[in-house]
Formats: sequence, C-alpha cells, structure tokens
Amino acid sequence: MTVEIRELPKYEIAYIRRVGSYFEPQDHWGKLLDWAIRNDLVPPNQHFIGISLDDPNIIEGHQCRHDACVTIPEGFAKESHNEVEFRQLDGGLYVMYPFYDQVEKLVFAYQYVFEVWLPTNSEYEADYSRNNLEFNQNNPADDPEGKGKVDLFIPIKEVV
Repeated sequence: MTVEIRELPKYEIAYIRRVGSYFEPQDHWGKLLDWAIRNDLVPPNQHFIGISLDDPNIIEGHQCRHDACVTIPEGFAKESHNEVEFRQLDGGLYVMYPFYDQVEKLVFAYQYVFEVWLPTNSEYEADYSRNNLEFNQNNPADDPEGKGKVDLFIPIKEVV
C-alpha cells in the first residue's frame, strides 16, 4: 500500500451535512453538486471533499454525520447563499492514501492507515483534533467500473 506525507493548506468550504448511515444513498452530494455548478465551483479550480464525522463502530449508523463539501475561492460572497453552510478546514500534516475501488470498500483504506500504517510503519499518530478528508477525484456513476477514486487524507502529528 502506497502512502505519502503531505502538507495541506487551510481550505474555505461550502458544505451540506447529512445524518444517517454512510451505507445509504448520499443525496446531499447531488444537492451540493447542483449548487456548486450553478456557482461555477468545479474542478480543476475547486475540490469536492467528503468528511465522515463519526466512527460507525462507535456511533449508531442512523446518527452518523457526513459533510459533502466543495472548496470556495477567497472573496466568495457567502452571505448570499443560504442553501449551504460554510467553514474553514484546518491545514497541516496529513498522510495521503490513494484509493480506487468500490466506494463501500473505503472503510478498508481507513482501517489500513489507522490499524497498520500508523502504528507499525511510521513515526506519526493520528491527530484527532482535525477531520479526515476524502478528496473525490471522480464521480463513481461516471466510472466504467463504478469505482470511486478518492485521495484519503488522515491528519497526523509526530509521536512525542
């Protein structure tokens, strides 16, 4: 498994939150995509990022929160958009794991980084004060095999 250490900048984002199982349809992505297209917030200038805020091994599935996000440029007129929320994502040091498979298998990428790579192959530990970020590189519905291409970024810090 190939991982890289990367420094990410802070990002301003617009997002729509969904509460429910991560394994159910994710209709908030469609709403965010429609809004982003109307506002010309599309790649390559902007990034679509998923943030799974809860661990389904700890929180019941129907209570798990997920944010569908798009980065916004500096000076974007946030006050004229009430169908999305806004916030800043922290930058800093991350381990990046490139993933290309069925989206429901993304959990295995998380498991590899948290249970194998971090404890046995690195001098880092997870930084739980920041969110894991899923940079979406494609739309699985448009992929010939229905696979998602995601750069998974897990925040890290050096073990002290």
